[in-house]
Amino acid sequence: MSESEAGGRRLVRLRGDGSGDTGRHWPIRRVFGIVAGAAALFGLVAVLLGTLALTRLGQARTNLLDQIGPAVRTSQQLSAALLDQETGVRGFSLTGSEEFLTPYTSGRAAEEQTVAALRRLEAQGGIPGLASDVDAVEAAAAAWRTGYAEPAIAATRGGAGTPVAAADNGKTLFDDVRAASVKLSTDLEQQRVAARARLDRAAAFVTGVGIAVAVVMAAFLIAASIGLRSAVLRPISRLAGQVRGVVSGDVQQTVEGSGPREIVELGGDVDAMRMHILRELDLLQETNRRLDEQTRDLERSNHDLEQFAYVASHDLQEPLRKVSSFCQLLQRRYGDKLDERADQYIDFAVDGAQRMQRLINDLLAFSRVGRTTSGFVPVALGPLADAAAGQQETLRSEIDGEVVVGELPEVSGDPGLLRQLFANLIGNALKFHREGVSPQVHVTARPVDAPEPGWEITVRDNGIGIEPEYAEKVFVIFQRLHARDVYAGTGIGLALAKKIVEFHGGRIWVDTDPRPEPGTTITFTLPAAAPAGPPSADGSPAAADVASDKESVS
Repeated sequence: MSESEAGGRRLVRLRGDGSGDTGRHWPIRRVFGIVAGAAALFGLVAVLLGTLALTRLGQARTNLLDQIGPAVRTSQQLSAALLDQETGVRGFSLTGSEEFLTPYTSGRAAEEQTVAALRRLEAQGGIPGLASDVDAVEAAAAAWRTGYAEPAIAATRGGAGTPVAAADNGKTLFDDVRAASVKLSTDLEQQRVAARARLDRAAAFVTGVGIAVAVVMAAFLIAASIGLRSAVLRPISRLAGQVRGVVSGDVQQTVEGSGPREIVELGGDVDAMRMHILRELDLLQETNRRLDEQTRDLERSNHDLEQFAYVASHDLQEPLRKVSSFCQLLQRRYGDKLDERADQYIDFAVDGAQRMQRLINDLLAFSRVGRTTSGFVPVALGPLADAAAGQQETLRSEIDGEVVVGELPEVSGDPGLLRQLFANLIGNALKFHREGVSPQVHVTARPVDAPEPGWEITVRDNGIGIEPEYAEKVFVIFQRLHARDVYAGTGIGLALAKKIVEFHGGRIWVDTDPRPEPGTTITFTLPAAAPAGPPSADGSPAAADVASDKESVS
């Protein structure tokens, strides 16, 4: 079974049975829904209990302060009014002065008002037995007035006075009034005490409900916190720990979610991703293994190429030098004995041998770029360009040319390769001149910031120019735009220049913008701080011949 199939079956097992069966786990929304529902139910019960407690407290307060309290005060006023009436009748009976009837008259008015007030309180309800007690007081007061007060007043006004028997009867009747009034006051006082007790119980109930709500709320919050921590936070923390373990490098660790369904599914997805990463890692390791094998093959191939370069630089050039030397010797010794066609054949052989030598040298120089450098060092381009121009002094003097080197910067690079670069570009600029026009070559530089800080160096001439359609072709090795008998060369010069520039981290191109005067402008860039070049070759034959062959490259 492949690893991918095993990972796929493990993922199915994670989501299909056992601890990873998502059907046995509540989703997070259900957990939070239950918590929210319980919170809502608790809130509703708390509101109902609070409303009930406040309602009971309000009813008890209303009953005490708005009903029983006023009834107690009114009953006291009623007792005072009845007592005023009795006092007035007694004083009037003793003195016969009408002034003593004033308390009786005002007492009758006060009695009517207080009775009316008690009747209104009775109509509101909430005072049991008030109506019967008021009726009893009214009946006793009416009997006293009918049986004693009014006859006594009438007798006193008639001058007869109040008989002793009538006075005793009046005392008895008023005792009944006093007893009824006391009963009313006693009943109301009992009602007041009971109402005050109800008010205290209602207040205590409100306090108890508040304390109970606070306690239940605290318990609910603690339980909800513990439940959420156990059901959600702890599984997430456990899953995060497993993921961190995988991230830290333990990719063989299985990632399994627990708790709510979403966390279980997330764990399965993460584990599936882990399996995918494992497969990609295996593939990457296999790719690296193949790359290592290819690298070793490439190293062997490079070694073979270095051996070939050694043979080409020594073993191949030696026969060519012999062919050229002996052909020239034949021409000098037997030139007067050979016909014109033989001399022409000898010239062809000498020219072919010399061109083969130049081609081999140019190929060697091209292959060594980036392979035989000993590292980058600070290089002043001005003196180096002057030295490269000096290498072309013979050609310059023959065609009466001029090379002007402007102010050039200092960069980091390989001095030998950069000198070869300027020698090739200046040599090309002098070689491809127009007939009848003295060639002029200008080398200038300017700083640039994009795409990275560095220098842009331009080699401009007034020669035959390069058509825009050949701007890229000229940098391809062995590509020639002119016949060999018109302009000499191997077709490697600009290809070598491109390789040198790119090895230093720059780029090179032909400026195709139209100009008023004919000529060619080749521009290349060099970074402000080029990276350190690769180390020198480790004793290979090609590396050993760098110093001896570099001067022979043209």
